Amino acid sequence: MSETITATCTTYADVTEIRAQDPGAIDRAWASRVTRETVRGDGRLMIVAADHPARGALSVGSNPTAMNSRTELLDRLRTALADPGVDGVLATSEILDDLVLLGALDDKVVISSMNRGGLAGASFELDDRMTGATAASTAKARMNGAKMLTRIDLDDPGTLGTLTACAQAIDELAAEGLMAMVEPFLSSRRDGKVVNDLRADAVIKSIHIAQGLGASSAYTWMKLPVVDEMERVMDATTLPTLLLGGDPQTAPDETFASWARALKIPAVRGLIVGRTLLYPKDGDVATAVATAVDMVRGGADE
Repeated sequence: MSETITATCTTYADVTEIRAQDPGAIDRAWASRVTRETVRGDGRLMIVAADHPARGALSVGSNPTAMNSRTELLDRLRTALADPGVDGVLATSEILDDLVLLGALDDKVVISSMNRGGLAGASFELDDRMTGATAASTAKARMNGAKMLTRIDLDDPGTLGTLTACAQAIDELAAEGLMAMVEPFLSSRRDGKVVNDLRADAVIKSIHIAQGLGASSAYTWMKLPVVDEMERVMDATTLPTLLLGGDPQTAPDETFASWARALKIPAVRGLIVGRTLLYPKDGDVATAVATAVDMVRGGADE
């Protein structure tokens, strides 16, 4: 890539000013961005994720307003993306537009977030319609692919709408030659709250349902939680898989250890982690990211 990265904006005030005075600058920034292929080098991926806020999920651990500040989140994302071992980012459109204006996405894998309609705590949470990026917008910006949350509750009719929307999105992304990253869970409501079943057999069932969506699986990847019996879980699929993180406030050392073990499984291609790295308990984003990068790149085995 070029050694020089040109940012349209240098401050967050600049970002707002550009949005008000010259919104076309966003498209120009995407058009001039240095892109990269999804997989290269050692074939492993270290992706940071930041699409929780658009679903109304602003909590980290016991702090319900931890992600309220957009500029603080952008600071943390820019710190993570500055690590050369971080391959890219998954986020919603407005975050990605901010980052591209700030020059933070050159030579990075970029994955858009599609279905943010299942707002956290809503009565319609499991009717998770596509309210974010589209396959067309993802292709226009020359991103690498798009991610969709696929929660499956056999007692909630909203699940059918989610499955239908995800299948259509997979087809549309495949037609553009773009990755469709599917994040499946078997879910249910407990005391009015949606809870994901993280037992091995439940994760396996969710994989089988999700990997059958769409007319082609050629561009489909899985985004899966780290659970007990990961070797048996991963035997449920031949699709390339990235692992998502756990709660950063609960036993972070144990979380990192579970990632290290799961990354040894051949079908696991890397990590795609959000709050665990962006909001670590000690506040040191750079160190948390460096630890995860070391795991993905193989340093944890040495």
